[in-house]
Amino acid sequence: MKMIDPKKSFPILDTIVNENKLVYFDNAATTQKHHSVVDEITKFYNKENSNIHRGVHYLSQLSTKKFEESRAAVRNFINAKHNHEIIFTKGTTDSINLLASCYSKILKSGDEIIISEMEHHSNIVPWQMCCENTGAKLKIIPITELGELDLNEFKNLVSSKTKLVSITHISNSLGTINPIEKIINLSHENGAKVLIDGAQAAAHVNVDVQDLNVDYYCFSAHKLYGPTGVGVLYGKEDLLNYLPPYQGGGEMIQEVTFEKTTYACLPHKFEAGTPNIGGVIAFKKAIDFLTETKVETMKEHEDHLLNYATESLNNINGIRIIGTSKKKSAIISFTVENIHHYDLGLILDKMGVAIRTGHHCTQPVMKKFNIAGTSRVSFAYYNTTEEIDYFILALKKAIKMLS
Repeated sequence: MKMIDPKKSFPILDTIVNENKLVYFDNAATTQKHHSVVDEITKFYNKENSNIHRGVHYLSQLSTKKFEESRAAVRNFINAKHNHEIIFTKGTTDSINLLASCYSKILKSGDEIIISEMEHHSNIVPWQMCCENTGAKLKIIPITELGELDLNEFKNLVSSKTKLVSITHISNSLGTINPIEKIINLSHENGAKVLIDGAQAAAHVNVDVQDLNVDYYCFSAHKLYGPTGVGVLYGKEDLLNYLPPYQGGGEMIQEVTFEKTTYACLPHKFEAGTPNIGGVIAFKKAIDFLTETKVETMKEHEDHLLNYATESLNNINGIRIIGTSKKKSAIISFTVENIHHYDLGLILDKMGVAIRTGHHCTQPVMKKFNIAGTSRVSFAYYNTTEEIDYFILALKKAIKMLS
């Protein structure tokens, strides 16, 4: 497969770890940052730093313009209808907590929320807290032995009592790509709104929120080759207008008196306080990279890596892959018989290979498969089959050392 080597745009990939060139297979935790993102952050703090909105001076006007250009870039990237449907947050976790906090003010006893057994903790705990505060009931879609959602059980769970369905687009620990179109349609047939956690999806599959007809969609910049501390919550205009504010303070108000405070229009209603201005501005550079390279082109390469690595791992005795759906993103979780994942990760690091070990903030998934945790490799556009070959050799050495 012909591919333009993108490594030159990611200087960190030249890092030497224990006398070995870094092989970075921890992209589901965070991707490395495109050089244009790093350059833009440096440029902002060296030459453009100012607070945004309402400032009449040059630097404030410049920063505001670039901040709002990033909002427009995000809108275009996911094909939202309006710029003001894009809310900037600290990350996916913050986006979900924002929505859960708002729903805590409008749900009542007897209402129901549906999530799934494969969710990241950040798409479990906020809804547990929401239900505790409101008396609403949390229902769980089980997963199969393949690591797929049991859609038949979902059909039994969803009803007129369901007010919100919150589901991951792609599982961070299994790699499963969920059939969100079916979930959205079935939810809407029952009058429920839908939030899709796109943290693992936005950099790896095309997302068109209007085509999906999804009510809310969220993701993090740092998993799209962008900076940490920046997230996005998309919501349909009418729904965001209906929801109460998340936090109070500067920027989100229209007028404040001791008798009554009125709130700003979208998107500022949900953006209290000073945001991560430099991060948001730099995020546009990451989106530019994704747009210019094309997400579908990146996905094709990542699918090739997934298939290549899966075949290679299956040829090693004692390895069990956790999550074997036919529709997967470039994430592989696995266990090695009689070897702890933490020990394996340490040995691989000594050979320059960065993987993730543990429960990956999905303890219910680990319980489902009766394991404490896994070793996880996750690929990005800058990874190669040559790196996978080296990883497999290193893995075999590690297994031999630990056996």
